[in-house]
Amino acid sequence: MKKPPEGWPQISSAVFYDDAAKAIDWLCRVFGFEVQLKVEGEGGRIEHSELRFGEGLVMVSSSGGSSERKRSLPAKSPRAVGGVNTQMLAIFVDDADAHCERARAAGAKIIDEPTTSDYGDDYWSDRTYRAEDPEGHQWWFMQRLRSAPPRGR
Repeated sequence: MKKPPEGWPQISSAVFYDDAAKAIDWLCRVFGFEVQLKVEGEGGRIEHSELRFGEGLVMVSSSGGSSERKRSLPAKSPRAVGGVNTQMLAIFVDDADAHCERARAAGAKIIDEPTTSDYGDDYWSDRTYRAEDPEGHQWWFMQRLRSAPPRGR
């Protein structure tokens, strides 16, 4: 398998917002993302953006697809479909409790408080919490406490 383009992770996700510009500002302020690229279209519409979190990258755009391709990509914000989520983004952080407190203090809705899940000595242990952004996307933040031991192939 060829490596991805320079600066891109092997896998990335895209999320859509009715007010993508406001969402980008919120994600940066509340969760700590950094804008790598933002492409604005007519009327301030966000046609494409790339937000970094460490080595990870998530693309954020205005719902409905681009101005030219509106019919070919009927993407919607969870807010526009009664809060339905079809994905939850998982992000590793150094300290789940501290990250949760930062998010809470900045106005994030905390869905699940930080908890530790220990899957036994043959697996791993994580500390995680889940938050929801203003348009209903859910974000799952996790801190690895113990890694699984190496397995034979």
